[in-house]
Amino acid sequence: MSVTERVGLVGYGSAGRTIHSRLLREAGLRVTHVVTRSPERSAAAREDWPGVTVVPSLQVLLESAAELDLVVIASPTAEHAEQAHAVLAAGVPVVVDKPLATTTEAARTLARAAEGSGGRLTVFQNRRWDPEQLTLQAVIAAGELGRVHRFERRWERWRPEPQHRWKEQDLIGGGLLLDLGAHLVDSAIQLFGAVTSVYAELRSITTPAEDDVFLALTHRSPDGGPGVISHLQASGLAGAPGPRTRVLGDKGAFLVTSYEGEPTPFAVLDEAWVHGDGGELEGWLVRGSERIAVPRAPGGHEDYYRAVVRWLDEGAPPPVDPWDAVRTAAVLDAARASAREERVVAVGPATSG
Repeated sequence: MSVTERVGLVGYGSAGRTIHSRLLREAGLRVTHVVTRSPERSAAAREDWPGVTVVPSLQVLLESAAELDLVVIASPTAEHAEQAHAVLAAGVPVVVDKPLATTTEAARTLARAAEGSGGRLTVFQNRRWDPEQLTLQAVIAAGELGRVHRFERRWERWRPEPQHRWKEQDLIGGGLLLDLGAHLVDSAIQLFGAVTSVYAELRSITTPAEDDVFLALTHRSPDGGPGVISHLQASGLAGAPGPRTRVLGDKGAFLVTSYEGEPTPFAVLDEAWVHGDGGELEGWLVRGSERIAVPRAPGGHEDYYRAVVRWLDEGAPPPVDPWDAVRTAAVLDAARASAREERVVAVGPATSG
């Protein structure tokens, strides 16, 4: 039986309500407190969680720290680090939505604070539990691709009329580099290890914050040979999104042409999608003219909070090591420097010392 049950949720917007609240419920956790100043979001929280206590600030929430088993921070990105420090100081375990912080130094300081205080900290990198990521891990582990030399992933949308939210307007915490780039870089590092250098192109075409992002990462090779090159793209102005994922190895390729169950324009290549029976298909192994359907690996985003419960109740490892978030932040910082200086930028190691 789970000991961890009572959750304080900071923020009840699109992330807090539609993602965290739903996944917490699926994991058997109960949101007992919500932080929001919005009357509309307060009403939504009370509808979703009868009996919930709604408070206007994190400071007020932490006055009830003894009534909480976990705090989840789903506030705007620029507020993550300061709020996480406050929760750790109150002695409550904390999940922070990605990115952990807006800079490497802020993320590193927070990871060290968690270690030094004995507090518990993890990061909501839920895209590690995407079916495509889980399936790709299984394909690589089975040796189907041989030695991988290139990884491509795209997170492209068609939004010629941008949404007017902090994610588009906030120059410190907003923009696709911190929002979607944090997912893309974390996925690449999880698959192929540490990044040694970054080349980036970042543009703000229709919004103050970046809405068009391209990253080229070079990963350190474990055996001294050529490292994997990752090409990662995020855009709000892609009228024809490219293939979601393409991975090239010396024994073949892995191709994903759909995203979260919706086919991209490239999915017309997939007879399974054309005939409407591709529900369990997650991609294709391709070797020239040969194409083999790859079934979806088991698992999903709901497993993240189940792992949180095991972490807190049983002493299992955290679902995401905070130092992984420091490594991702270092790549994102290097990307900003690369785009600004128009050069390849080396990425130093993240240290826990």
